[in-house]
Amino acid sequence: MLAAIAALYNVIVFCVYAWDKLAARKGDWRVRESSLLWLAMLGGGIGALLAQRLLRHKTRKPPFKVVLPALFVVQILMATAALFGMENVLAVLQTLIPSVAAT
Repeated sequence: MLAAIAALYNVIVFCVYAWDKLAARKGDWRVRESSLLWLAMLGGGIGALLAQRLLRHKTRKPPFKVVLPALFVVQILMATAALFGMENVLAVLQTLIPSVAAT
């Protein structure tokens, strides 16, 4: 159930980014950049990053170039930890990244 809610939220975030891209092309009212970033930070990082890549929207703006990929990675790790347990995720990370083993 939680995964379905998260997926639906990310679809909504993708749609908001798509709407903003369409508004940019038409010269209409736009969604504030801070609102787009907050949507991504509140769990919509996957939908935001997909919209950025597929729609080529907000690809040059500095906060979006750095924040969206970082949020994507963090949110995927959090979802993986929620599904498989934090201990299992840390064990996999320790095998993949030797510096994590030191923590």
